[in-house]
Amino acid sequence: MNRLLRLLPILLWVAGATTANSKPPNVVLILSDDQGYTDYGFMGHGKIETPNLDKLARESALFRRGYVPTALCRPSLMTLVSGLYSHQNKTTGNDPARTPQNKAHAENTGKDARALLLEHIDRTGALPQWLAEKGYVSFQSGKWWEGSFRRGGFTEGMTKGYPNPGGRHGDAGLKIGRETMAPVTDFIDRSVEADKPFFVWYAPVMPHTPHNPPARLLDKYIKKGVQERIAKYYAMCEWFDETCGSLLDHIDSSGIAEETLVIYVTDNGWIQTEAGRYGPRSKRSPYELGTRTPIMFRWPGKIRPADRPELCSSIDFVPTVLAAAGATGPHDFPGLNLLPQLTSGQAIERDTLYGEAFAHDIADIENPQASLLYRWVIKGHDKLLLTYDGAPGYMRYPPQDAAPQLYDLKDDPGENKNLAKTNPKKVRELSALLDAWYIPTQRQSGKLAPGTP
Repeated sequence: MNRLLRLLPILLWVAGATTANSKPPNVVLILSDDQGYTDYGFMGHGKIETPNLDKLARESALFRRGYVPTALCRPSLMTLVSGLYSHQNKTTGNDPARTPQNKAHAENTGKDARALLLEHIDRTGALPQWLAEKGYVSFQSGKWWEGSFRRGGFTEGMTKGYPNPGGRHGDAGLKIGRETMAPVTDFIDRSVEADKPFFVWYAPVMPHTPHNPPARLLDKYIKKGVQERIAKYYAMCEWFDETCGSLLDHIDSSGIAEETLVIYVTDNGWIQTEAGRYGPRSKRSPYELGTRTPIMFRWPGKIRPADRPELCSSIDFVPTVLAAAGATGPHDFPGLNLLPQLTSGQAIERDTLYGEAFAHDIADIENPQASLLYRWVIKGHDKLLLTYDGAPGYMRYPPQDAAPQLYDLKDDPGENKNLAKTNPKKVRELSALLDAWYIPTQRQSGKLAPGTP
C-alpha cells in the first residue's frame, strides 16, 4: 500500500499525459557552447553575470549535477539528437582522421570519409523526425554538424551543411545569437499562428570562440580587474545570457510559456586561460570541468521548480521530450524519461551515470573504440576514470597518468586526489559497472600497481 501511495503521483501524471486530444507542448532546447559548469551567477560564480539564466534556474527543475556523456561538440550534439551514446551512434569526434581505416572505407564506397560520417544519423534517426510523426514542425539554428538541417528531420533551418562552403558545423546557422534572433522568433510566431506544436534547436556558437563580445560587456569585466583574455570569455557568457533572455522573453510575451517545455544544457565545459586557449581538464576531457553542466527543465504549471540533488545526463533529453510529446522512437533509449519525476516531485531512482571520451579526430568511422581514450562512471559521489590507448589526436589529462583514477566528488570536486591505490575495492566495484555498461575492445592503458589488494 505504501508503495502504491508513493507511485500515485506518477500514475496520475501518466493518465493525464495520455488524455485524448491533449495538445503536446512546444519544446525549446537552449544549448550553450563551450561553457564551464561554474560560469553562471546561479552556480555561484563571483564575477560572471547571467541574470536571464539565473531567472530560468529559479523557474526550472535545476540539476546542478548534470553531465554530458562525451565532452566534445559534435558527439555531444549527436547524443542530444539521437538519444544514444557515442559508442552507439558511432559519431565519437568532430572530424574523420586521415587513417588507413577511413581511407579503406572511402575506397570501398566511392565516398569521402566526411560523407560517410554523415550517414550515421541516417541509421540512428533523429528527434525531429520522431516529433514530426506527432505533427511537430521544427527549426534548426546554430551549431549543427550532420549535413543539412533536413538530414536531421527539421522542417526548417539555417544550416546547408557539408559539402556546401562552411558546412562543417553550421555555416549560416552560426549567425544566430551573434548577429540576429529573428530566424528563431519568426519561426515561433509562424508556428503559433498555424497552431502547430514546435521544436526549436537554439545552439548559438556562444560563448565559444571567437571571443569578441560587445565592448560594453568587455569593459565591464576589465573594470572588475579581470585579465583581458579571461574578461573576453566572461563577457561572452553574459552576451550569450542576453540572447537567452531575448528568446525566453519572446516565448513569455507570446503567451505560450505554459505550453512550452524549455530545456537547457551545455555541450561541454571550458576553462579559459590567460593565454587564450582552453585549459586541461576541460573541453574534450572526462573531468568535471569537461563533462559537467547545469541542466534545466522549465514547463510552468507542469514541472515543479526545484533545486534537484539527483544526477542528470543529456542522454535523458530524447526520452523525456518524446514522453512529453506523446511520441516514440524506433528503439529503446539508454536514457531515462524524467517527466514523471519532474512533474510529481518524486526522486529519480538512479545514482549512476556513464560517459566516455575519444580523440578529436575519428580513427575509424565504423569502429568507435579505435579512438577511445576514457570511460568514466559516477555512482553517488564516487567517480572512476579508466584510460585507453585510442589514437590519433591523442589527448590525456594528465599525460603521464594512465592508471585508474578514483575521486570523491563530494570532498574533492576538483579531482585533485586520486584514491585508486588506497581503495582498490571501489575501483573494482565501479569497473564492474563500466563493464556492465559496455566492454571496449581497445586496450586499457594502465592497471593498478602489482600486488595491490
